[in-house]
Amino acid sequence: MSDPLLRLSSPQPVARRPRPAVPVGRQLVNAGLITQTTLLDALSKQHRIDAPLGEILVADGHVDPSDVLDALAVQHDADRVDLTINPPSPLMAQAMPVHLCQSFGVVPWRWIGNTLLVATTRPDRIPDLARALDKPPWAVLPVLAPIDQIHDQITALYGAHLAHQAAHKVPEDLSCRTWSSPLSNRTSRLYAGAALLMLLSLLFPAWIATAAIGWAMLTLIMATTLKLAALIARLVYQVPVPTEPMPPQLPTRLPRVSVMVPLFKEERIAEALITRLSRLTYPKALLDVVLVLEAKDSVTRATLTRTKLPRWMRVIEVPDDGTITTKPRALNYALDFCQGDIIGVWDAEDAPETDQIEKVVAKFAAAGPDVACLQGMLDYYNARHNWLARCFTIEYASWWRLVLPGVEQLGLVLPLGGTTLFFRRDILEELGGWDAHNVTEDADLGLRLARRGYRTELIRTVTYEEANCRAWPWVKQRSRWLKGYLITYCVHMRSPMALLRDLGFKRFCGVQAMFLATVSQFAALPVLWSFWLPAAGLPHPVIVTLGQAVMWPIAILFIFAELLNLTIAMMAVSDRAHRHLVPWALTLPLYFPLAALASYKALYEMVRAPFYWDKTQHGTATGDIVRPIHNEGDQAAP
Repeated sequence: MSDPLLRLSSPQPVARRPRPAVPVGRQLVNAGLITQTTLLDALSKQHRIDAPLGEILVADGHVDPSDVLDALAVQHDADRVDLTINPPSPLMAQAMPVHLCQSFGVVPWRWIGNTLLVATTRPDRIPDLARALDKPPWAVLPVLAPIDQIHDQITALYGAHLAHQAAHKVPEDLSCRTWSSPLSNRTSRLYAGAALLMLLSLLFPAWIATAAIGWAMLTLIMATTLKLAALIARLVYQVPVPTEPMPPQLPTRLPRVSVMVPLFKEERIAEALITRLSRLTYPKALLDVVLVLEAKDSVTRATLTRTKLPRWMRVIEVPDDGTITTKPRALNYALDFCQGDIIGVWDAEDAPETDQIEKVVAKFAAAGPDVACLQGMLDYYNARHNWLARCFTIEYASWWRLVLPGVEQLGLVLPLGGTTLFFRRDILEELGGWDAHNVTEDADLGLRLARRGYRTELIRTVTYEEANCRAWPWVKQRSRWLKGYLITYCVHMRSPMALLRDLGFKRFCGVQAMFLATVSQFAALPVLWSFWLPAAGLPHPVIVTLGQAVMWPIAILFIFAELLNLTIAMMAVSDRAHRHLVPWALTLPLYFPLAALASYKALYEMVRAPFYWDKTQHGTATGDIVRPIHNEGDQAAP
């Protein structure tokens, strides 16, 4: 670092006069900011909490972060700086690699002679930073600055590089970003395929209809077999729920947990989100809630400017690099700024159970090293809002309370939901985080975890969300999910033999049923409805091509599948909290036509806009929370 442009004064190292170090806690007591009793309580907590004393006092609301920084400056004979007034020069980006800035929570600030001044909130870690710099020929000394200013300056110095990196973390062979053919080529192929299909339909209408029905029946068999096997497994292996739930068995020393909450154009959700997350009982000194927003999102920024954030909650802005604006890209960017060993994800409208983090920490502590991810269950707090919200809640209950637990018991791949996910950080980073271009990044990540030999387990804790209770927003949200499922399937089926080798035959078949059959079934609903034609006295194409005898097996399969769906739905909402939804399960056949519409939108966007993220607007039904969220995960399963 001999470049004279980086030098700001004479080439002499900074001399520091040795002073007796006065501990932070003693300084705060002497200044009258805390009492001796408060100090002793905080020191007692520190035996179980892996956090500095100052952070414990700040998180508990006893002192202001500025008071702690002042005390640290005295203890370490360091200066306080305001990075907003005196930011580092852009040339300072050459002084230190960005991964060290993020790992240590620092930013290079000034060169003074042969001494590099580094802005930090943890001056005790500067010796470790100096060693990580691989024995540089200069001294490294701390200056003290607030952590939000440090993160802002990291973004200012390295943001463009980090934003590009966030969009390209996943290897190309496992990412959909290599969907590289130009739009014109994809459109031409789409039109050519549609024209060919229309021609064949005109020449051989009965046989084309029969082929479509055959595909619908095949995927119906796949989906029905998966649901039936999952239901049987769930019933056979169901563990009785204890009347009095046992508290989670926490490890002796609690880890820090970071939870990212992606926000985009949120006008009304911020205050409700803070209220819900403030109910969490995990020590706030170890809770690192990161609100992730796009730099170009002036709507959410204005909302947060009007909102006072608790001290354990902070904001990370994702720079606009002119490419894509997606939730997984934002998560990849914010991941490197997280402080925890466990990384979680919540959505903006989420209301997690109060002891959710304790359950996650206890589960990870007891689980084997191959358990990389814990998936909590999801439910809706506005189930009584209207008919669409009721049906959506029934569908979710069927998936989360019966089908997914059965899939777990069968040892199949668990497709992740987009929220209430918790990861071991080292494994998440090993896999490259999320595919920034995939609009169902959660399902894709679950599949990539399974391919690398890691396991996902469900955890008995519930997060309550807002059901999308308006028809067109529901269609847009479901179309994004279906498009992402289809994209994920196509990415991992680029090399079917490699997928088969990674997963084994049973889980490979499960992927076909979970991803391919799900999309196909929604798209094939009108084909299946065609079996009402004979009841109306009209001929059916299958009778013309395959004969009357084939109608009975198809009719039996169709009726059995509908009865199975109805059975699962009623069982899923038979518990005390959802019993009012049981009669509404009979109306599900009127609900799923919306999903057929969503599937056609998904197929169109698959060609025209594969990376387009249809935003779901939150906060339209926040007044529908009618009961407190307290430890209801133990009643989550019927």
